[in-house]
Amino acid sequence: MVLRVGYVREHFSSPLLQFAEEDQRKTFTLVECPSGTGQLIGRLTDNQIDVAIALTDPLIAGIANGSSAYKLVGSYVETPLNWASIADLKDSTIGISRLGSGSQTMAYVMALQQKWPTDNLKFKINNDIRGLIDSVNDGSTSAFMWEWFTTKPYQDSGEVKFIGSVPTPWPSWMIAASTDPERAPSKALSAFLSKLTTHVRAFDSPEKRVKDDVEFIKDKFGYPEEDVVAWLKTVKYPENTAKISRKVLADTLGVLQQAGFVTTPDGGFNLETFVNPEVAVQED
Repeated sequence: MVLRVGYVREHFSSPLLQFAEEDQRKTFTLVECPSGTGQLIGRLTDNQIDVAIALTDPLIAGIANGSSAYKLVGSYVETPLNWASIADLKDSTIGISRLGSGSQTMAYVMALQQKWPTDNLKFKINNDIRGLIDSVNDGSTSAFMWEWFTTKPYQDSGEVKFIGSVPTPWPSWMIAASTDPERAPSKALSAFLSKLTTHVRAFDSPEKRVKDDVEFIKDKFGYPEEDVVAWLKTVKYPENTAKISRKVLADTLGVLQQAGFVTTPDGGFNLETFVNPEVAVQED
């Protein structure tokens, strides 16, 4: 069984890339999704991938809004994502990659933090970071939100400028898998997560952070060493990728409801329905 694993080629994916390089039995294949979580969810739904490592909030929102195509099977990054973007953006047009993407969700979070009404936010879809950069430079959007360190090289080159940042109010990355047992059997998923955990722990170790992680990210992504060192000080990976926090699910759903992304049913959400219990363990 070869799992098709969708991912975004960013520094966060480093442990996954290291796992892929050492996967001699070829138990999975990587499918790059440069447009981000919206594209990952679309491909997961359309049977183009079996597993998605994607942003927490759109994954949870999709299930809350009725998607039965996938369930959560694990956690990938425990720390918040720092989105670069603020201030005089009220009533302006914000660039996003896709509807339902993290870039759109975080625009709502920004609006809530700034105490702006969220029912009249205006968006323009620009697919990926290149389209987003072009849109702020041609004036069709006033700003966009993308992860801080991924955006920084474009600031360094003068293509964009930072005007603020909005950290996610939840751990940033989770893992979802198809609910079709033929595409994503529980045994194959559990084996994948177990080995991914090994690589995540190694990457997250103090010894690796000193040199090996820095060199790997510099080589794969071309970031300056000072940026890599700074990012490593901010990120934390889970001890076990097959565990999911009930509090994270509840807190994220609370913010998504405030932003108008989901509607809580009578009696509240049943958190058990968000997770594949044959693969992941929920913890308080």
